[in-house]
Amino acid sequence: MIRDVYEYAVIRVMPKVERGELINAGVLLYCQPRGYLCARVALDPARLRALDPHADVEGVRRALSAYELACGDEAGALATESLGGRFRWLTAPRSTIVQAGPVHAGLTADPDTELARLFDQLVRV
Repeated sequence: MIRDVYEYAVIRVMPKVERGELINAGVLLYCQPRGYLCARVALDPARLRALDPHADVEGVRRALSAYELACGDEAGALATESLGGRFRWLTAPRSTIVQAGPVHAGLTADPDTELARLFDQLVRV
């Protein structure tokens, strides 16, 4: 079985950036040798409201969906970027409500399966 290096970042929601409290809401995975870039997201509105009762749930959902869209064929402004360029742009540090955490690496024979495993481990409650 051939395993390739992949990189991933947890997509986090920090409704009050100044407090630093966050919930994990997705995973972004990039595997350069396989030409793979994919994001899986899911927002738990109850957990978000526990951190900020006035959070804009629909606005956060739209921001999270942008990660999924940026990985697809119709990536808008990022469509001309390589997959690696998109991954770097999506994981660049920012001080916004929706942001990517630090980048980590691993080995995988199947990026889809690895993304599902990471999502279950890091996002699902």
